[in-house]
Amino acid sequence: MSSTAELEHASPPAAAIYLTPPEDNYLTHDKGVMSWIFTLDHKRIGILYMGTVLSFFLVGGIFALSLRTELLWYNTPDKFHLDKELTLNLYNNMFTLHGAIMVFLFIIPAIPAIMGNLILPIMLGAKDVAFPRLNLMSLWIYWIGGTFFLYVLLGGVLHYGFAMFGHPNVNLPGGMGLDTGWTFYAPYSTTKSLAGVVPATLGAFVVGFSSILTGVNFITTLHILRPKGMTWFRMPLFLWGLYATSIIQILATPVLAITLLLVVAERTMHVGIFDPAIGGDPVLFQHFFWFYSHPAVYIMILPAMGVISELITVFSRKHIFGYNFIAFSSIAIALLGFLVWGHHMFVSGQSPMTDSIFSFITFSVAIPSAVKVFNWTATLYRGSIRFKTPMLYALGFILLFTVGGLTGLFLGALSTDVPLHDTYFVVAHFHYVMMGSMLFAFLGGMYYWFPKIFGKMYHEQTGQVAALVVFLGFNLAFFPQFIAGTQGMPRRWATYPEQYQIYHRFSTAGAYLMGLGLFIVAGNWIHALKRGNKAPPNPWGGNTLEWHCTSPPPYYNFKKTPAVDDPYALGAWEYVSEEQGWVPRHSEPPPLAPPGQNVAITH
Repeated sequence: MSSTAELEHASPPAAAIYLTPPEDNYLTHDKGVMSWIFTLDHKRIGILYMGTVLSFFLVGGIFALSLRTELLWYNTPDKFHLDKELTLNLYNNMFTLHGAIMVFLFIIPAIPAIMGNLILPIMLGAKDVAFPRLNLMSLWIYWIGGTFFLYVLLGGVLHYGFAMFGHPNVNLPGGMGLDTGWTFYAPYSTTKSLAGVVPATLGAFVVGFSSILTGVNFITTLHILRPKGMTWFRMPLFLWGLYATSIIQILATPVLAITLLLVVAERTMHVGIFDPAIGGDPVLFQHFFWFYSHPAVYIMILPAMGVISELITVFSRKHIFGYNFIAFSSIAIALLGFLVWGHHMFVSGQSPMTDSIFSFITFSVAIPSAVKVFNWTATLYRGSIRFKTPMLYALGFILLFTVGGLTGLFLGALSTDVPLHDTYFVVAHFHYVMMGSMLFAFLGGMYYWFPKIFGKMYHEQTGQVAALVVFLGFNLAFFPQFIAGTQGMPRRWATYPEQYQIYHRFSTAGAYLMGLGLFIVAGNWIHALKRGNKAPPNPWGGNTLEWHCTSPPPYYNFKKTPAVDDPYALGAWEYVSEEQGWVPRHSEPPPLAPPGQNVAITH
């Protein structure tokens, strides 16, 4: 590893600063709705993704609170608030749509589609992605796929609304709805008579193409549009996270697409593929589904890790520790993610040898993940830490991801996975790794790049309060589920014995507290857009290229490709004031430091 060097007199590239009048930016360059719908500007496409993805997040969150509200009181088979059949079917539908919308329409696309589109080209000093028209097509395809889910959602609302009021023409078991679980497991998805299965699977199928096109675009952009001087090991770590994610999107998503298409074919043409009643094998569906869905875990988490790498170094005012190790660990996680799908199927009848191999490989994935956590911790050590709102989310991410990763060891070990399988322990682990970690990175990244994207500053104290409320609410919601799972509480059940009531009450209280925190976040952003102070070009003192242009960015990002410096040479900037933010320390750029060098910033 390279020795630590002092870098007090570094400066940013001289050619990139403030070349476009601030009134001419991507938000005001063109007017009218059609200029947005048919835009080829990567930044506007990112904004459109943002609005759509956050809308689906709101819908999925409402379903989550509805589920927690139902589980606030314990139900027994002879005690229901509504009709028994109606309650169970409604619960299953809410559970399925909550999971499907959150996973396919929020968690997977959120960071790549929003922050990738908004930030990746500017980080490269480029005017746009490699294929702007393909980028717009991926957005339209995402909209089309989301429309299928909305069709199922609205059909289910009408169906159960009529059923609640006793409409005589409603046939509950055969109406519109989706109660297969978000995994669309066979035989549920192949034999259930609810009419929403086919459009929902088609929706996930279509959304997958959006993911593939985005991955192709990002990989091509990173290969051919990197500016002179930005070698692979002088590239910001956020871009490494997007690169690894794009590899998974291209290689794994077609497997899910084919699997869901086979489900539709089996339902419509009655071909025996997954349904055992007509010669199919439901375990085959699990193999296909998890071959995609476990790499999809890293589609969700790798971009989040890239965001955290940016936040940790900027708000600790230190060069990232072990750059090369963090970069290579992203690729290692992406590759190992394709080899561990079988640990989801330890109880499916696999041979003991197969179980042992998958268990061993599962533990190996922890190594590159731990490398990142240790390097982030080393970066924080003796740093000049500033507890701004993005940093609070970054620190929360490290804690939540560590808890999620350590509890995953119990599910990777055969001796403990079998008794914990299909319990609330799995639900808690999944939410800590996926929802908690990804959400905290997403919120941290949104706060971090909010001034750059919109040119407005949010209210800092409100952001800090909301971060603490979301953190407390999340842990109150999901940590008790670890205990309930070890006590035997099954997941996906609408009814449960009274002994589990205390855990569900804590979880429901935490869910509402977390929801309150998220509404404070939304209010803070809306207030900032309407009345926020004008953001300086570089409010945080970062040295990646997006901080070298005005806020919000110009329509063409840069008039000429900027020179490239070490992205983590934070000594290049000095703080002036809240209005001016951080400004270049010197006018002449220093010689480039060796790639991957660890640099401590002192002032």
